[in-house]
Amino acid sequence: MPNITALWIKNPQGILSSTDAANGIVVQGNKIVELVPTGAVPTTAYTQVFDASKHVITPGLVNTHHHFYQTLTRAWGPAANAPLFPWLQNLYKVWARLTPDALDAAVRVALAELLLSGCTTAADHHYLFPEGMDESIDIEVAAVRDFGMRATLTRGSMTLGEKDGGLPPQSTVQDLDVVLADSQRLIEKYHQSEEGATIQIALAPCSPFSVTTDAMRESAKLAEKYGVRLHTHLAETLDEEEFCLERFGLRPLDYLDSVGWLGPQTWLGHGIHFNADEIQQLGAAGTAVAHCATSNMRLASGIARVLELEAAGVPVGLGVDGSASNDGSNMILEVRQALYLQRLRYGADVPVQRALNWATAGSAKVLGRSDIGKIEVGMQADLAFFTTDELRFSGSHDPIAALLLCGADKADRVMVAGQWRVVDGAIPGLDLPELIHRHTKHAKALVDLDAPVRQYA
Repeated sequence: MPNITALWIKNPQGILSSTDAANGIVVQGNKIVELVPTGAVPTTAYTQVFDASKHVITPGLVNTHHHFYQTLTRAWGPAANAPLFPWLQNLYKVWARLTPDALDAAVRVALAELLLSGCTTAADHHYLFPEGMDESIDIEVAAVRDFGMRATLTRGSMTLGEKDGGLPPQSTVQDLDVVLADSQRLIEKYHQSEEGATIQIALAPCSPFSVTTDAMRESAKLAEKYGVRLHTHLAETLDEEEFCLERFGLRPLDYLDSVGWLGPQTWLGHGIHFNADEIQQLGAAGTAVAHCATSNMRLASGIARVLELEAAGVPVGLGVDGSASNDGSNMILEVRQALYLQRLRYGADVPVQRALNWATAGSAKVLGRSDIGKIEVGMQADLAFFTTDELRFSGSHDPIAALLLCGADKADRVMVAGQWRVVDGAIPGLDLPELIHRHTKHAKALVDLDAPVRQYA
């Protein structure tokens, strides 16, 4: 078997690693094979060198909760100043007009924005399947592969419409049999369970106020059969809590437990409104939480009790959430927001490195992955490279702290599985102006509610 060329990423300005790697990293194939300590040179034979002296290196950032399609409805006036339930009710009628080509543009914009912000792995919660959108997840898979990223794509669902007491309009609701059949198809066609997987599938009924109890139970059974993970929104707002008490006679977490979801196979979007006993219950179950700081502030939903969740043993990662409640898909900025929001709750001594850990090792654990999220020997070579030569960094001293405190907003380079996916701040081969033009066209058409019935071309 021929030797695989090794690359020495040499002498970084700073590096987020638990062990001494001050003189860099050696990458061979898709893995990290050596960390080079202060003053040392690699013991691994290498044929290529990348001078990282201008770069601060972190593990590739991992996004645990997103809605790619929502990039089409950023900063839409009727939903700009509303909390969650009215925000959703305004937007559902717009989202119901989604078309395959519009979704493709939306997904590519979300992935490009994530990748350019240092994100190498993203979880998307896609629960919107109006007429003509049966292959939505297939569209996402194709885009992820084109960008050379990793993704956990969740087959979401809404099965409880307005006429039965739910929040979404009937045009966005599917029969449970359809949901389960498509879920099985997607798992069998795309899900990879091996180390270094690029595409994973999870099952994700949307929320307690948009799916039936049967949908929750049957999804849990199907996930257990295939060994895939479960995802949903939970404890995001007090409105949701009131809905669960009125409809089920249970608080949201007790409802989750009643349908067979409380366990290590599950991660929850937001997880804000848990009491102290519920936090302990989550920790005992190993159920994870995706903290979505910007979205929680944008919709005034509340502040997740992240430090208490972690103290109880709950895996915590970060998510940018949908680009209609964050209005962006920038992962490094999300880490800064999470740091500051948690300092607002717990005090200024919440460390910068802890916030970066939420976005890397923490997020990887949330998605059930042990092969990404850390700069260690044997891990996948997923790396983000940031420079600190802009005006905002002038006078900064600690390169790791500067990423968050001085507000880094883009990566200079990004590597996924040992391959460069961002070079000099750009994605090779991507015609960004053309993508923006196509995406903008679809975004304008989507919110034109007086336009003719959409076409499936």
